[in-house]
Amino acid sequence: MPQQRFPKIEILSIAPHAISFILSETDTSMANSLRRIMIAEVPTLAIDLVEYSENSSVLNDEYIAHRLGLIPIRFVQEGSVKGGDCNLSFLPHRECVCYDRCLRCSVELELDVNFDKVNPTRPDQERDLFLTVTSKDLLSNNIYVSPAHFLNEEEQDRSHDEGISIVKLGPGQHLKFKAIARMGISKEHAKWCPVAVATYRFWPIITINEEACNMLTLEQKQELVDACPDRILE
Repeated sequence: MPQQRFPKIEILSIAPHAISFILSETDTSMANSLRRIMIAEVPTLAIDLVEYSENSSVLNDEYIAHRLGLIPIRFVQEGSVKGGDCNLSFLPHRECVCYDRCLRCSVELELDVNFDKVNPTRPDQERDLFLTVTSKDLLSNNIYVSPAHFLNEEEQDRSHDEGISIVKLGPGQHLKFKAIARMGISKEHAKWCPVAVATYRFWPIITINEEACNMLTLEQKQELVDACPDRILE
């Protein structure tokens, strides 16, 4: 019979969109179970439907639709510069009373890239290269919703593209579609999985030999503190 556990939680900090706590008197399986539940139940926006008008690229419609579903969609509340809670501004499409879709339950993102029209505007040294279609080419009908092109400025500086790559176009190729983003949870489909929403790490239990510590000089004690990771000693 498995040993019964009585986990304890100590709240360190709590905010409208974040919480930090210590989980004790249990094992890693419990911590990972909580992490997976948090990921599976947090609503996010993701591209759920794609309506193609033209696709003469080397990738078929289903392949591109799969890539679009993996592009993170960022919602920023009015008057804020940080990502917000889309659950307060959108309804799950199955709960909305509209016939097909509306601004309350969906966001439309359009893309229209024609190699022959864009190529003359590119620098001379790039006109013989393929044209990379990225998330930057997605235009949203909601000013508060847009693709999250990069994680941070450092990643943006290292990237060779302006956003997340979708497909490459060559001469005579054209890609045009309308993508519908809806709110959902990753329990229904992995494309609604939040980006790094829940993490955990081990909380160290440190036992110090007081007798040996008293034999150290002040400089040696300071060296010991500086050598430990994450400043766990003071």
